[in-house]
Amino acid sequence: MPYTPHPFARFIAILGRGRNLSRALTLDEAEEAMTMILENNVLPEQLGAFLMLLRVKEESPAELAGFVHAVRKSLPPPLDVRPAIDWSSYAGKKRQLPWFLLAALCLAQNGHSVFMHGFDGHTAGRLYTGDVLRSLGLAPAKNIVEAARDLASRNFAYMDLADISPPLARMMGFKKILGLRSPVHTLARMINPFAAPSFLQGIFHPNYMTTHRDAALLLGEKNMAVFRGEGGEIERRPGKPCETLGILDGVAFEERWPPLMEEPRQLPDESMELSRLVSVWRNETQDAYAEAAIVGTLAIALRTMGLAPDMQMAQRRAEEFWRARDTARLLAA
Repeated sequence: MPYTPHPFARFIAILGRGRNLSRALTLDEAEEAMTMILENNVLPEQLGAFLMLLRVKEESPAELAGFVHAVRKSLPPPLDVRPAIDWSSYAGKKRQLPWFLLAALCLAQNGHSVFMHGFDGHTAGRLYTGDVLRSLGLAPAKNIVEAARDLASRNFAYMDLADISPPLARMMGFKKILGLRSPVHTLARMINPFAAPSFLQGIFHPNYMTTHRDAALLLGEKNMAVFRGEGGEIERRPGKPCETLGILDGVAFEERWPPLMEEPRQLPDESMELSRLVSVWRNETQDAYAEAAIVGTLAIALRTMGLAPDMQMAQRRAEEFWRARDTARLLAA
């Protein structure tokens, strides 16, 4: 009986033929491979080999764009509600509180809707967005319909990846098995389920900035920004310059935002007390680091959304937004 290779085997062969013969997948090949994965048309051994070969090589912009195409096709079509910005949150925090949440909530309270998505608990010892939102009384949405309702009623919604794409969430969980992150950690940040016209990316390893930006160009995105955020989240580090790559009105750009504080390296927050998020929002606690992180992050969001022509104006508008917040509540009802 003639030997017939599994249809997915060719993708592993492309990546794993060795130093001189292996190559990256084309965008179309990557889309086809990810479609087979999402439809569960691969064997477990193949999936592990595929993800780890990509991990060693590092995913190319074309591969990432192809993967995103496949995921977006697998999701339900976006409903009528369209958020102003997509905000991914997959890293978790362990050194500082998630001040970026207050930036996102401030943006929402000022009339610009935010859809946030993440995956809780994939790495031990970190504070994840879904858990923090629950502690603040902001329950995550369980499906796209609930998320659309939250966007319409309060300009903010959060969903866990497990409720957006169970196959992607399952693969995110492989880190505990394989001991390494896979390209899915990069991919999940870019899925933009509601097709928001702008989106932000936070990364930890600076070499992924170009990958994110160039993949977004291949996807035809018009407005996005990626930078190395605190702990890998979309959060400005106030004491350091912030190198940002992105796209504005379909044109690639690069900016270097100056430090916001002249302080030495920020020490880790030993307590990570969530009540401080609320007390800073309410102006009950003065925290220069927190406010600089919040306003600085908000400024990059405003710049990415095309709501400020340059960094200086974005910073001023962010300060105005922060001062104008309703300190009595985190979100408008």
